[in-house]
Amino acid sequence: VQLQASGGGLVQAGGSLRLSCAASGRTISNYDMVWFRQAPGKEREFVAAISRSDGSTLYADSVKGRFTISTDNAKNTVYLQMDKLKPEDTAVYVCAAEGSNPTGSLGYYNGTYPFDYRGQGTQVTVSS
Repeated sequence: VQLQASGGGLVQAGGSLRLSCAASGRTISNYDMVWFRQAPGKEREFVAAISRSDGSTLYADSVKGRFTISTDNAKNTVYLQMDKLKPEDTAVYVCAAEGSNPTGSLGYYNGTYPFDYRGQGTQVTVSS
C-alpha cells in the first residue's frame, strides 16, 4: 500500500484542518488505519485509529473530543478532521496501515508500533 498524506498547513490556535491520506495499491478496508505524529525533540505519538473490522475508533487523550478519524472506502482515503487546534498539536502527521494486529485491539497501537505501511507525513503548524 502506498500512502500519500496531504492537507497540512499553518493555522491559528482554535482553527481547523482536515488531513487526507490517499491509499493506492490495496484497499484500506483490509487494514486498520492509524494517524500518529512527531514533533521536534519529542517521541512519536499515537493520535487516532479506525478499525478495519467494525469501524470503531480510538483517540489519544490529548486529542479526544477535538479530532475525528474517518474513512471513505470509495475514495480509498482516510481523513483526520482536526478542530480546536492548539499550539501543542504542531507536528508532522503520518498515516499508517496495519493488516496484522495480533491482538485485534486498537489500543495495541502506539507511536513506535512497526506498521505494515506508512506514508511520508504532512506538516501541521498551529500558531498561538
